[in-house]
Amino acid sequence: MSMNLVRVESTPNPNARKLIVEPAPGSIRSYFKPEDAQDDPLAQSLFLIPEITNVLIHTKFITVCATPGTNWGSLTKQLKKTLLALNEST
Repeated sequence: MSMNLVRVESTPNPNARKLIVEPAPGSIRSYFKPEDAQDDPLAQSLFLIPEITNVLIHTKFITVCATPGTNWGSLTKQLKKTLLALNEST
C-alpha cells in the first residue's frame, strides 16, 4: 500500500530523519543492512535509495539514517516518491 509522507522531522542524530507517514506503518522493526530486510517490502524499498544506511519502522513513523553529508532536501523527494510507489503487497 502506498504511503503519504506527511512531514519530516529532525532528530538528535544529524544523519537521521523521522518520517511521519499515513497510513501508519504497523509493527516495530529495525534493519541495519538491506540483507536483514529481505522479508519487509517497505524497508527493502527504502534501502534501494543509495544514501540510506538503516531503517527503523515504528507503529506511527519511520526513521531513516543516511550517509553523512547527505542533502536532505533531495533525499526527502526520493523518500516521498518511494513511499508513494509502494505496491499493494506491503
